[in-house]
This record gives sequence, structure tokens and C-alpha cells, in this order.
Amino acid sequence: MQQADAPIPSSLEPLVSSTDAAPRATGTVAPPRTRGLLRGRGPRFLGALALLALVVVATALSIAVGTRSIGLGTVWQALTDSSLGAEEAVIVRELRLPRTVLGLMVGLALGVAGALTQGHTRNPLGDPGLLGVTAGASFGVVLAIWLLGLSTPAGYIWFGFAGALVGTVLVFSLGSVGRGGATPVTLALAGAALSALLYALVRAILVSDSNSLDSYRFWVVGALAGRGTDIAWQVAPFIAAGLVLALLNAPALDLLGLGEDVARGLGQRVWLARLVGLGAVTLLCGAATAACGPIAFVGLIVPHVVRALTGPAHRWLVPLSGLLGAAFLLLADVLGRVLARPGELQVGIVLALVGAPFFIALIRRRRLAGP
Repeated sequence: MQQADAPIPSSLEPLVSSTDAAPRATGTVAPPRTRGLLRGRGPRFLGALALLALVVVATALSIAVGTRSIGLGTVWQALTDSSLGAEEAVIVRELRLPRTVLGLMVGLALGVAGALTQGHTRNPLGDPGLLGVTAGASFGVVLAIWLLGLSTPAGYIWFGFAGALVGTVLVFSLGSVGRGGATPVTLALAGAALSALLYALVRAILVSDSNSLDSYRFWVVGALAGRGTDIAWQVAPFIAAGLVLALLNAPALDLLGLGEDVARGLGQRVWLARLVGLGAVTLLCGAATAACGPIAFVGLIVPHVVRALTGPAHRWLVPLSGLLGAAFLLLADVLGRVLARPGELQVGIVLALVGAPFFIALIRRRRLAGP
């Protein structure tokens, strides 16, 4: 009997990597079935190195490109010589470096959270917001602004994270009611219902208090600008813990892809796998959303791109989605600075402009599974 989260036996490897043969739940979207362009350990490892190189390039661009372009030589001097007091050095160290570090962390978290969400819900149109994380964080931030008068990210970040945690717990509790327990369908339905309720409460508060609206709108747009190093330090432990849980949960997702009955027969404790996965999504998406506001489409787009390269095996899909998510978010942030010079477009707006056409194309390619 195979233990929980154990590697997939070689006899079952073709089932996971070539067909992703999970039973379709009634009313859910049919999961993608592709082996990916990179087949085998060697090509996938090279693909991981290529994504890592892309992250390095995106990081360099994020530090060097902005309203005021700074050469890579000056950037290197500013990073290695703390005594350098030129204006460009101050811009690099005090503004762009904290923004870049936070962008790497948030992109990594959202990419991994998206892969986990799509795996657990068996819904290729799902993103972390489907589980109530984003709505819970929004409600927590609005309450902090409305009741306590907090108006800075450092002030309401903990309330946003607490709201995300409470929202996810409520979704899991509601989705677990009944004889079948937590299933992809019940989790998705519970998340949609709770998100609708929380967003209605958010709107009610905003309509009744214009001051809350003024502070909330700067958070809800989704931005990396205006966040200092203190924000990155506050969310770093939660993102690190979420990444560890995600990597531990990846083998279980491969087994769950064969169907819950098969997974139980192989020794997988399904309830534990769901709980660990939901905990990882909560930590990753909750911390990212609390720090930067709701940033859409990273968790939706990135897993699809990686899945087309590596196939549905989550031991590759989860970590590579994190790498591509980090690069994607930083490049979108750089694009927002370039397009609107001398001002800038916030990264949440840029991602909406890029992600909406992708989402429409994805919907056109998928068919709802029949009963």
C-alpha cells in the first residue's frame, strides 16, 4: 500500500503524464489533456533552466527600466556600493529593489496557487479567487479601513491576510457539508457563493462611507508601487510556508488526477491532500493579495502555459508555474511603466489588458462537460 504523498509508481506514470485521466465531475469544465511539448526529465529540466533565466532577465529589467531609465552598470554599482549617493543609486535601492523583490515573491506565490487551485478543482478556468481568498482579503481590508481608519499597506496587510484565511476556512467548511465531503464541485460552488456575499458587503460599506472608498481604491487596483521592504518582510514567512506545502502537495495531486477512488486505493488520504492544498493556496494567495491587492490572471494564465510545456504532472507543473508567474508579473509591471511614461499603469491594469483576451480564447476552446 502506498503512503500519502508518495511518488507515483512507474506503472501509473503513463496514466498521469499522458492522459491526465481524471473523472469529470458533472457541471465542471473538462480538464486539459495534453502531454506537453517537453517530454522526459532532460527536456523538462532544460525548460526549468530557461524559465529561471527568464526570471533573471525580468528582474534586471524591473530594476533598470522605469520612468527614468538607468544603465545596468549604474544598477550594479548601486547594489554593490552602499556608499554611492547618486540620485540613480537612491532610486534603485529605495524604490525599485523593494518593488522587484515583492514582485518576485507575489508572482511566485500566485503562479503556484493557480496551479494548485486548478488541480484541486479540476477546473482549467479556475484561479485562487475561486476559493474565496480574494473576496475574504478584500473584506478584511475594507473593515480595517472603515473601522480602524488604516490607510497604508503596512497598516491593513494583516487584516487582508486574516480575511483571506477566514474566507478559505468558510469555503472549505461549506464545501465539506454533506455525505460526499469536500469535492471539486462543492468547493467551487461554496467559493462562488461566499465571494458573492463578501463582495456585496464590501460594496455596502463603500457606498455608505466615501472615505473608505478613497483608501480602498488604491489597494484594489493591484499594484507593486508604493510598497516598501517592510511589506516584503511581513509576507515572506507565509509565502515560504505556502511554497513548502505546495511542493508536498504536488504528488498527491497527481494521484487525485486518477480519481479519488483510485487515489484512496493507492493509500492517499484524500481529505488530508485537500486540506494541505487549501492551506497552501490560502497562505500564498492570501499573503500576495494582502500585500499588493487583487492581481488577476496570473493564477489563471501561467498554469496553462506551463502545462502546455510540461504536461499535467504536478511535480513539474507546480514549481515551474511559480517561476513563470514571477517573470510574468515583473514583465507586466515593466510594461506598465513603459507604456504610460512619464507616469505608469499599475500592474493589475496591465494584467487585465493582457489576460482578458487569453481568458476569452480559453473559454472558446473549452466545452462544459455533459451530465
